[in-house]
Amino acid sequence: MSEANNQPDWVARSLKSVWHPCTQMQHHEAVPLVPVSHGRGPWLYDHEGKRYLDAISSWWVNLFGHANPRINAALKDQLDKLEHAMLAGFTHEPVVELSERLSMLSGGVLGHCFYASDGASAVEIALKMSFHYWHNLGNEEKREFVCLKGSYHGETVGALRVTDVQLFRDAYGPMLQQAHVIASPDAREAKEGETAIDVAQRAASELEKLFEEHANKIAAIIVEPLVQGAAGMAMYDPIYLKALRALCDKHKVHLIADEIAVGCGRTGTFFACEQADIWPDFICLSKGISGGYLPLSLVMTRDDIYQAFYDRDVRRAFLHSHSYTGNPLACRAALATLDIFREDDVLLRNRERAVKMTNALSPLATHPQAKHFRQRGVIWAFDAVIGDAQKAATFSRDFFTAALEKELLLRPIGTTVYLMPPYVLNDEEIELLASRTMAVFDQVMNSR
Repeated sequence: MSEANNQPDWVARSLKSVWHPCTQMQHHEAVPLVPVSHGRGPWLYDHEGKRYLDAISSWWVNLFGHANPRINAALKDQLDKLEHAMLAGFTHEPVVELSERLSMLSGGVLGHCFYASDGASAVEIALKMSFHYWHNLGNEEKREFVCLKGSYHGETVGALRVTDVQLFRDAYGPMLQQAHVIASPDAREAKEGETAIDVAQRAASELEKLFEEHANKIAAIIVEPLVQGAAGMAMYDPIYLKALRALCDKHKVHLIADEIAVGCGRTGTFFACEQADIWPDFICLSKGISGGYLPLSLVMTRDDIYQAFYDRDVRRAFLHSHSYTGNPLACRAALATLDIFREDDVLLRNRERAVKMTNALSPLATHPQAKHFRQRGVIWAFDAVIGDAQKAATFSRDFFTAALEKELLLRPIGTTVYLMPPYVLNDEEIELLASRTMAVFDQVMNSR
């Protein structure tokens, strides 16, 4: 132990040896790292036994609680059979079963799965597949992409091409090819008298104009269905996805659905696109698909796209690889996750939890210092009303710190407070999360 702060010695060593993600490391001179010892259900515990309700599912990945007994058992069984084998020239049962079960969840429309390890890689794969598909069809001009204002699709160079977050573009813009950025259907953009449907239709009209002028050069459009995460949990009406599917069909443009954050039941259906009654040409999955246990991502696509690569000529094959593609342990964790969805009727139970949580959070809907209280499935968000730019800039860090003191792990995006808890909260935990979120919000806002 370090006598200075009563923390294990390895915490101080972490600051010297571990470069933490999306972090200005100097900030941890004032805000100490939280040394996690273990997890149980929705709770994380530090080395002294202090607990934190993981209200953001550890960056949106942990669906069924930490140290879930059923996922643990599946991994222990798989570990004694096969930890890994390369997927080039070999195959194994977990990756086959997972691909088949996911295809069934799409009604067989998306019958082919290509695997990687993280969300940005899945986005890269979908972009490359779309580009290469048009190349194989002899349409060399279709090499441009479209994304939404405020979109986030990952931080590798290809994924950043379709990410519209100013911080990243300022830092890495010279490395990137520019994509077309179009209006978001974010319901918060409603003008006086407009509904969320009006905003969606207005955004779709802008896309239609872009397609009419440039569709011959556009390979694909990529969207986060129903909720744009890094844009501050921007939520929009499913009618936009329906309009998008029709426009892509009309103008021969691929539709890529980035369901990395919003898939696996997070918006109320297993795939968010189901709420618009459409299927895209590609779905990217990661985060919750393995229950938050192991790095796993995948791209699902249609048979006609797969067939465009099926040839004797290796140059027409999809030229992408990853040493851990289809890792058996990660696939087995995903299968255990799908088992829990089926055996526990998770989507129905989540609807019941959502009603309780929304009711518990209802004071925020009319709070004078909050606006745009919103909910989609098991995602809740609201925006803090802060007029001073300097005070707004420190809101997220101050909120995070104050929440830890009240046993909550919450990490606002700018001035947007959001909740994306695991699908295992009981009634007592729902009330605790709601009441303490309210208390933290009041505390932080009163200090401004």
